Formats: sequence, C-alpha cells, structure tokens
Amino acid sequence: MFKNTVLLFVLLLISCGSKIKDESVSNLEINHQVQDKNSEKITPHIIVGANQTETYFPLLQGKRVGIVANQTSVVFNEKGYSHLVDSLLKFNIDIKKIFSPEHGFRGTADAGEHINDDYDVKTKLPIISLHGKTKKPTPEHLDGIDIMIFDIQDVGVRFYTYLSNLHYVMEASAENNIPLIVLDRPNPNGHYIDGPVLDTKYKSYVGLHPVPLVYGMTIGEYAQMINGEKWLRNEIQCDLTIISLKNYTHNTQYSLPIKPSPNLPNDQAINLYPSLDIFRGTPINVGRGTNYQMQRYGAPFFPKSDFSYIPKPNVGAKHPRFKGEVCYGIDLSNVPVLNRFTLKFVLDAYKKTPKNISFFGPTWTVHAGNEILQQQIEQGLSENEIKDSWKKDLDAFKELRKQYLIYD
Repeated sequence: MFKNTVLLFVLLLISCGSKIKDESVSNLEINHQVQDKNSEKITPHIIVGANQTETYFPLLQGKRVGIVANQTSVVFNEKGYSHLVDSLLKFNIDIKKIFSPEHGFRGTADAGEHINDDYDVKTKLPIISLHGKTKKPTPEHLDGIDIMIFDIQDVGVRFYTYLSNLHYVMEASAENNIPLIVLDRPNPNGHYIDGPVLDTKYKSYVGLHPVPLVYGMTIGEYAQMINGEKWLRNEIQCDLTIISLKNYTHNTQYSLPIKPSPNLPNDQAINLYPSLDIFRGTPINVGRGTNYQMQRYGAPFFPKSDFSYIPKPNVGAKHPRFKGEVCYGIDLSNVPVLNRFTLKFVLDAYKKTPKNISFFGPTWTVHAGNEILQQQIEQGLSENEIKDSWKKDLDAFKELRKQYLIYD
C-alpha cells in the first residue's frame, strides 16, 4: 500500500506540477541498523539529510538549483537508494548544473586526476569540474543559479579534499549572494579527535584549516565551523542551512553503503585511512593498485617477508606506485578497528627504508600539516613522545569544536 501511495503521489506531481507536500518521501531510512560504540544497544536507523525532503524541498520550490554531488549523494528507500540528482528531477526540482569534486561525479577517477567539464549521460545536465581548471565555482558557473546544495559523504580526515570543495563552494556562494544547503551525512571516523593540528603556514588544497588530522565532526558541523571562524576569504560568511541527521551521535558506528572514493573500498580501509594516507609524500605503496587499498603498505626495498603483493593498474590507480613490482610489507586487512590515529605504520616503514632512499618527499609536509613531524621521526622520537607534543593544540581544538557541534 505504501509503495502504491508513493507511486500515485509521484505521478500526480509529474502531471500537475503541484507543490511538494510534507508527507512526500520524507524520512526514508537507511536500510540497516547501527550500533553505539559505547554500548550493546541497537539504535534507531540514521536518517541522513538527503532523506529529509520535508525540510529542504520547500527551500527549493521555484528556485534554479546547483548541486555539488558525487556517487555518495543518494536518497535511501525501500529498494536501496537512488541518486539525489535523479530524485530531485523526479520531483520537478529545477536543477541547472552539477558540480563534481575529486574523482568525478561518478567517483571513478584517480586520486588527484585532472577532470574536465562534461555532461551527465543520464540527465543531460552540465557537469562543472571542481578538480580541473578551477577548484572554486566562478561567477559564470553560478550565473542563473538561485540556491546551491552540497551533498558529499566525508570520512573525517583533514586531507580528504571534499573539505576543500566545501570551503570553496561556501566562499563562492557567499561572494555571489547564493544560499547554500548542506545535507549532512554521518562521519565514519567521527568518534575521535587525533593527529597534529595543521600549521596554516602549510595550508594547501589537502588542508586549508587549522584542525587536527582527524577532527571528529560531520560535514555539516564542519561547515558551521568554517562560517563561524570566518575562514573564508575576507572573512565573508555564507548563508548556510544544515539539514541535520536524525538518530546520530558521534559514537554511532556507521558503515558506508557506497564507497566514498575509489581507494576506500570498505570499512576497514576507511578506518585505516588517516594512519595510512599520511604516507603521501613518501615512497611507500599503501595498497593502491590492489583490491586492498589502505589495508596494507609495502615497497620493493623493504626486507623480504612472508607477505608480498604486486600493484597493478585498476580503478582509482591507473599508475600505482611500484606497478608490476613485488612489494614486501605488512597486511592490515584483519587488524582490529582503530579508535585513534597511529604513527606506528609510518615509524615502521621509516626504519625499513634504506638510508640511500629518501623517505620524506616534498609533499609530506602538506599532508602532515607541519614540518615538525618529519623532524621528530628523523630524531627517533617514539609515538608517545610525538603524540604528547600535540596535546595542547588538540585540547584547544576540542574547546573550539564544541561551539559548532550539532550532535552529542
């Protein structure tokens, strides 16, 4: 009966062009339960921002809409999910342009790969790349748009470039007097805060703000922080609306139903991502070119061991480091879930790298967010000694963060 009612309602909307009613497709739930990390209690289903149509559809009525989206921008339903763009078009929302982040609208491009503007084959809508000629929408891109939507799944790590997409979209929207709606989604690494706080001397596209490597906020909370701390150019602020989550806390365990990028294929990879992608700027392979991205690390020059693998081109890694070479290393595919950022993998790899091979490359500091970490590793400091040096900055960030939290 429910299916028939929704189908009838959709047909009525298409035929009459009537307004969206509150009871349309509101509060459709993710089709699996979640568990709080601190208890055995099974909590109610999380309802993501995109599903709360009764809240944001009225804001879109009669507006020309731009949307920042990728493969994770979905609305959940009884059959699984449908893409947000398809769902909005079905309800006669006037989408004018799609803006795509790193990895593209469909999420298949390599990390860092230059992406050109395009058209979506299914919808025929123009796609403006925010990882090509420009990383910030231009006034020309925003011409003819009345309101913007941002809906991308984050994983809670400072060097994940979707945060920079958020920053520049907020900035462009503010400069062009266009309101922005952020449809919030859970942060799978939202249950802890750890890592060095970025020194703004080293800010870049993989880190624009003075936050820890793992910051424990949803994308909606983070948007509020960008606004509140006036981190946008000239301290401008965006006309921001957050469509918040229901039934979510920062300790709620959340398994992503869609991989957020090609080299984060599963929960294990997402959990290890902060502690492994810090290897950027080193000569170490972290599983790119295998089916275990972010779940192993190795190199041909490591001491020979029982565990080895050979990177080969695949989706998200057309030219993996050490392509076709035997890499010896460490398998992390079955290690217990981490509730902190760890340096033990980097420290291990540093010790195994021959002295005639440079371990730290020119991009190390922008991913680490400072130059001190390299010096500490080279000086032979232990992980505990290094992490003790972050405590003051982490404590200050935790106090700052409290102002912008939406969830417990």
